[in-house]
Amino acid sequence: MRCLFLGYNRKKTKLIKMLETKGYKVSNITRKISFSDIENNDLYISFGYRKIIPKKILQRAKRPIINLHLSFLPFNRGAHPNFWSFIEDTPSGVSIHEIDNGVDTGPIIFQKKIKFNYKKNKNITFKSTYNILFKEVESLFEKNINKLISKNYKTYKQKNKFSIHKKKDLPKSVKSWSQKIFSYKKNFYKSVKI
Repeated sequence: MRCLFLGYNRKKTKLIKMLETKGYKVSNITRKISFSDIENNDLYISFGYRKIIPKKILQRAKRPIINLHLSFLPFNRGAHPNFWSFIEDTPSGVSIHEIDNGVDTGPIIFQKKIKFNYKKNKNITFKSTYNILFKEVESLFEKNINKLISKNYKTYKQKNKFSIHKKKDLPKSVKSWSQKIFSYKKNFYKSVKI
């Protein structure tokens, strides 16, 4: 059995090794995907992959490509979802979904809402919350790995209300992901003219 893993490598995520223990030979790419990449694979996982997958490739794949996203979809599709959940006061969480033609718009397979109380714990940073979400999505994948591999899961459509962001939307005031969320938000709203 073969798996194409798009995005993070084995140093960044434990999921590749996890799939290998299930008997998969995993190939990992970060470059633009081609038709030859999807051939001869039985499973396709995207985690940390920074490119849009063309519709023709999605149609040629033997089964839907599964994406792991660090947001509680449909909120914060696209870039920097963890940042935007705090700035726009939308739910934080993680989602595993099938990829379709849109940006993080595909049917949800599994997801989990995660609450962060940055007002009570004023030392919470964007980086620390990102790290928590990263571990949570890996755990959600691990907990459901057999269902994901065998495609023994049900999907449901994302609800109508959503938000989406591009890389260029990130404010210049973000100097470091180690910034404390409480202080950043306080200063961010002071600088925004209403």
